[in-house]
Amino acid sequence: MIETSYTITPIGVIHSELKSLEDAPRQGYEGAPEAWLEIDPSFAQAAADLEVEDAIILITWLHKSDRSVMKVHPRSDETLPLTGVFATRSPDRPNPLGLHRVTVLEIAGNRLRVAPLEAIDGTPVIDIKIALAQSADS
Repeated sequence: MIETSYTITPIGVIHSELKSLEDAPRQGYEGAPEAWLEIDPSFAQAAADLEVEDAIILITWLHKSDRSVMKVHPRSDETLPLTGVFATRSPDRPNPLGLHRVTVLEIAGNRLRVAPLEAIDGTPVIDIKIALAQSADS
């Protein structure tokens, strides 16, 4: 039998100057600020070998997203045709996971200062993964 329900435990939370969805750029490279990721102390050991200047992928739960949305106009541009959310980067989707490639700027105990990050203040962080170097072929 296939499981139909899963539990995700946040490992941390974002502290950002971005306080609302309207404040946030659509992508990090579009002017997103620095932010702090506060890792829950019970998961701090998992970040033990991260270093300043590491490129990491933050996986977030976009808690303000509309999970009922199935189609959007990409980038909210009404001149573009409605497109299934799985073919977009829309935060509104059935399971609103955010993927954010950021650089570690500072490590202070269980806190990481990262940039650029378009996630708003209070966004739960689900996981952190080291970013792989891109090959010349990609």
